[in-house]
Amino acid sequence: MVNTPPPEKHLDEQHHQPQSSIASIDFYTPLRLSIDGTPRAAATGPSPTNQPIIPEGPIPPPPSSRSPPPPFPEAHHAITISNNGSFLGSHNHPSPPPLRPPPGGGGGKKGGGGDNGINVIDDCAVEEIHEVCHPPHVSLWDKLRGRLNEIFFPEDPFHVFRKRNQSPATKFVEAVQYVFPIIGWLRTYDFDVFRSDLIAGLTIASLAIPQGISYAKLANLPPIIGLYSSFVPPMIYAVLGSSRHLGIGPVSVASLIIGSELSQSVSPETQTELYVSLAFTTTLFAGLLQTGLGIFRLGFIIDFLSKATLTGFMAGAAVIVILQQLKGLFGITHFTKQMQIIPVLKSVIHEEKESAKKPKLFWVSALAPLTSVIISTLVVFILKSKLQKVATVSMKKYRKLPEGVNPSSLHKLYFHGPYLSVAIKTGILAGVLSLTEGIAVGRTCASMNNYQIDGNKEMIAIGAMNVCGCLCSCYVVSGGFARSAVNYNAGAKTAFSNVVMALAILITLLFLMPLFYYTPNAVLAAIITSAVIGFIDVKAAYNLWKLDKLDFLISMCSFFGVLFISVPIGLAIAVGISLLKIILNVSRPFTSELGNIPGTRIYRNLSCYNNARRVPAFLILTIESPIYFANSMYLQERIIRWIREEEQRIQETGDAILKCVILDITAVTNIDSSGIEMLYQLKRTMDRSLLHLVLVNPVAIVMERLQNSKFLATFDARGLYLTIGEAVSDVSSSWRN
Repeated sequence: MVNTPPPEKHLDEQHHQPQSSIASIDFYTPLRLSIDGTPRAAATGPSPTNQPIIPEGPIPPPPSSRSPPPPFPEAHHAITISNNGSFLGSHNHPSPPPLRPPPGGGGGKKGGGGDNGINVIDDCAVEEIHEVCHPPHVSLWDKLRGRLNEIFFPEDPFHVFRKRNQSPATKFVEAVQYVFPIIGWLRTYDFDVFRSDLIAGLTIASLAIPQGISYAKLANLPPIIGLYSSFVPPMIYAVLGSSRHLGIGPVSVASLIIGSELSQSVSPETQTELYVSLAFTTTLFAGLLQTGLGIFRLGFIIDFLSKATLTGFMAGAAVIVILQQLKGLFGITHFTKQMQIIPVLKSVIHEEKESAKKPKLFWVSALAPLTSVIISTLVVFILKSKLQKVATVSMKKYRKLPEGVNPSSLHKLYFHGPYLSVAIKTGILAGVLSLTEGIAVGRTCASMNNYQIDGNKEMIAIGAMNVCGCLCSCYVVSGGFARSAVNYNAGAKTAFSNVVMALAILITLLFLMPLFYYTPNAVLAAIITSAVIGFIDVKAAYNLWKLDKLDFLISMCSFFGVLFISVPIGLAIAVGISLLKIILNVSRPFTSELGNIPGTRIYRNLSCYNNARRVPAFLILTIESPIYFANSMYLQERIIRWIREEEQRIQETGDAILKCVILDITAVTNIDSSGIEMLYQLKRTMDRSLLHLVLVNPVAIVMERLQNSKFLATFDARGLYLTIGEAVSDVSSSWRN
């Protein structure tokens, strides 16, 4: 408890009534140096003459007795603070401070007095000052283990093994179920769930068949590989995946990357076998990367692909994909292999005369994808004698589409030669982006149905199906936006919907492949265009502009980089700017000045709350960032600038002289040795200016490091508080004692 001295009662000279308990403290203190080393301006009231400038060094102890203040009616500056730490007001007056009755019209404990212009009204019981507790001792091993758990196991996947009264058999079942989530939902599977999954699986199969063929063509691969990639990987995901709604298959982004990167080194027309081998090798490296990220719990790396980066990248990629489909839509025979917008537009303009070859069945693509494929294929087959110039899936290159399940591609993997680096680079890029898309879609579906997925577990599942897929003639797959949305809206309950889709693809591979011989390329191009046009999210870009201009800049750099330079360079530019944003946020953290909400113990940002008021003689600042080597010098300079600006404001307004600086470090979640050194230097600077430094509410790790560094030993009894209100109340009471 703070001991408040008994008040001195005296009669008001005009009304002859007992005066309210107000402590009057005058600012007749020695002249002090400002934070920049210049003498401070005199206080509002008259001060003694010939006061020396206090030299640099530690703060001298306060004198045991002080000369009485000058008699009235000389100017007097007073500050009113209640004992609970709330600021009540300040005023200049030529006579004793005005009477202020206790709240509620009476009663209240009488306040104490002092001599530095701070009026403390005891409008409530004197507040207890709570001690800032030191954190308990934790061994180095426990700290390391806890930190590693937070880094690599933030979702705590082993919580199921810590349940009480679990038998070893139960723990074994839980462990197997964690590795193979299919065991969990099979134990409660029933006919109603099966019916929902059956309908959803057949629905997404109707989309997966045309999309598989279309995306394979986007990757410059034989169409059959797109169907292979929609058969084996979904079966693997159903065993290892934890999402109930993720629709597995080829995705547009990975297809675009493979098609654009590999075709720059190898021609898919003249070097088809080599190109296909590089595509399978790319899939292997993509799967190994994804599996490695999941096993070693490094999924947080993909978080560096921010929403702004992905918004711009997906929009740019969508434009590139749509432009690439002009070849099929307009029947252009000589089309550029480059992915940039300018070469593509040049190809369209140069081949303007060939636009008459545009198939008359283009608008059929407005129907559902599978319906479009069936109708257009039938029409081309019936009218093949009259539509000989219509380009189809099997035209020229494939006189007969192969039938049967996926053949082995182990012997086609490319591990030596001049193009291995191309496969590795393409695999890393395609693996990261397809992984980001799959996890983002899975988390979205999970949040809409109130369940959670393990991000690192999903990486292992997606990586495993790509590693296995590359051995059986598949290329990079993931959970696609369109397929997952259809799966979700069709009412899928478990991952068994992927099994149903895979079985439908199997039937297609065994019996229906010859029917796609006459499928027009224009229909497939239209299917791709309709699938990716939704990636051009103008609303998301507009929201980025409204919320964060730097995020909008990142999005636009990604968009135009992909559009005018290349896919990897555009993405690299956006990621680089994102990292620069992180560096700026870390090295230039936010600080603000706080004020008191009148009548409360709440302190808020003065620039945000118009009713917040400064507490005279106090400068209350908050730091909203960890204090590291990267920002310690900036914070020191910024705090000194805050003090200098406050002293200039005091000179202009004539407010009470600055005596105490309070740093609210509630949001400082960590501090390193550079941060500790910064606090040492800051305190020495403030000591030379006779300013009192106070720290408020350090978190456990900060408190521990302040204690271990012996920094707290440099403080007196009034240097560390639990709340700002307690700091203001206790420090101000010390001025009147």
